Amino acid sequence: MFFVSSHSGPEQHVPLTVIGMTTSASVPTEPEAATARPGTVTDRLVDANERYAAAFTDPGMDARPVLRVAVVACMDARLDLHDALGLELGDCHTIRNAGGVVTDDVIRSLTISQRALGTRSVVLIHHTGCGLESLTEEFRHDLEMEVGQRPAWAVEAFRDVEQDVRQSMQRVRTSPFLLHSDDVRGFVFDVKTGLLSEIDPT
Repeated sequence: MFFVSSHSGPEQHVPLTVIGMTTSASVPTEPEAATARPGTVTDRLVDANERYAAAFTDPGMDARPVLRVAVVACMDARLDLHDALGLELGDCHTIRNAGGVVTDDVIRSLTISQRALGTRSVVLIHHTGCGLESLTEEFRHDLEMEVGQRPAWAVEAFRDVEQDVRQSMQRVRTSPFLLHSDDVRGFVFDVKTGLLSEIDPT
């Protein structure tokens, strides 16, 4: 149970479910809460940006990637793409989503990247230990049961990461909207070693 302090009577009990668990805690009054929590994660990011901006100088770049490459990768927090690939600011377009799979929206971004901003090469990066390997399309059904509306998007879950890279390469190569499909390569990033393994598309 979750306890809410009352100024006019005994504590009230309000049920709270957090991923199938219940917890009991006493909520401090507002002044105490403010003391215990100096700021949100977003506050920290904003503070960091102010320090960054104080030393920032305009690099004088335009929106066209220097290396004319677009990288599609998973949003996993363990992937530091610029360091892992030896990239500098301005070198590439980076498109990230859950799993790094090629969805309609990735095709939208790649089409703009190629047709409006001059990229030619596409690099696809999945990784070991991806969260999508533990999900199924039942995730959408569960959401529908919870919120009363089925998501329009697919989960794009997979069991074989290498096969999913092949599928993503095929989606890029067969898209009628992309100008360049001759240099499309796919990889699996090992989160334990930091190494890329190239996937044969066949």
